[in-house]
Amino acid sequence: MADDHEDQTQRGGGGGGGGGSISNKNKKMRRGAYGWLRDRWVRELVRDKHRRLVEVPYTATLAHTVNALLANHVSAVPVAAPPGQWIGAGGSMILESDPATGAVRKHYIGMLTMLDVLSHIAELGDHDDKDLDRWMAIPVSAIIGHSLEGLSLWTLNPNTSLIDCMETLSKGVHRALVPVESQMNQAVSVELVEESPGYRLLTQMDVLRFLREQQNDLKEILSRSVAELGAISETVFAVGKHTNVMDAIKSMRAAGLSAVPVVEYLPGDQILQDGKGEKLVETFSATDLRSCPIALLQSWLSISVVQFKERLAVRASNATIAPIDRDDPGAETRRLITCYHETSMLDVIDSAVSNHVHRLWVIDEEGSLNGVVSLSDMLRVVRDSVLVAEQELQVAIS
Repeated sequence: MADDHEDQTQRGGGGGGGGGSISNKNKKMRRGAYGWLRDRWVRELVRDKHRRLVEVPYTATLAHTVNALLANHVSAVPVAAPPGQWIGAGGSMILESDPATGAVRKHYIGMLTMLDVLSHIAELGDHDDKDLDRWMAIPVSAIIGHSLEGLSLWTLNPNTSLIDCMETLSKGVHRALVPVESQMNQAVSVELVEESPGYRLLTQMDVLRFLREQQNDLKEILSRSVAELGAISETVFAVGKHTNVMDAIKSMRAAGLSAVPVVEYLPGDQILQDGKGEKLVETFSATDLRSCPIALLQSWLSISVVQFKERLAVRASNATIAPIDRDDPGAETRRLITCYHETSMLDVIDSAVSNHVHRLWVIDEEGSLNGVVSLSDMLRVVRDSVLVAEQELQVAIS
């Protein structure tokens, strides 16, 4: 034992310095290969997002807001109002202050998503007034919270660790505002109360893009298949290819779904059904509505979802398309973005990030639908695998 101790001291450089080296080495060993996820912060992920926060005033019409979403290649925007006049979504109090005087100048009262827009348009089918132009002329503040996600508005403390951020973004929070300067001394992940001279928007896609960049440090986890990691949700609701757009969005509103797979055939009269085992032919999502000009949308609500996607593709091919912003989570392609049970998690994350989609449909060799892997699923299983690895390490060295 004396020889072992002497050998350790010599390797450490001798004296007190050697003890410190051994202590640091033991600390790193105890933290494991993924300890760096606890030492990286949310502020690092938004530091390079120099682009201004895209927002709309509470007085903006819904049509104006959809145009803003399209022009900025985003699928959600915070809604800003004068301070002291509104209660924020979910009781939130997220304020922007003047950096020079500290006076509050803006109150973010909610986050409007394309699912809110879809839900509002779906209500048109149940209303006597079928004029879509009037339907889209209401102020955006009137439809905040039409979807479950819009019921709350969250901020993430910039000093939140990446591992804690992953937990938040895997449990129903798809995006959060990150204050440039936080008033909260302690990093308590998500907050409903905040004041800052500015904010950045952090999304699930931002985190997954960062994880892809760190793939060498996550190789052992990301090389495993999505099936092995338990990332696949096998119950996946679909619509048939002949379903018209209005029926599809009404069903999506009722189920709280922002996207559905479109399959070759579904039995019976029910619009939304479990599509497992059916041939996948298309994807229909709330962001598809964003790409349709308001002037055409009303006449297109009665055509099938497949025809709707075909017409969007024709318009896109005939237009001069600006380069897609890499932060656009709603930029769709005509090519179906899919994976198999045996596809690695790295390949799935790469496909989602590269194609700007929020989910990958899982298919078999015949192209039949077998399930879905969402961005939430990806973050959940990667984080869970990191925690399991840490627990196994603690058991091994204890």
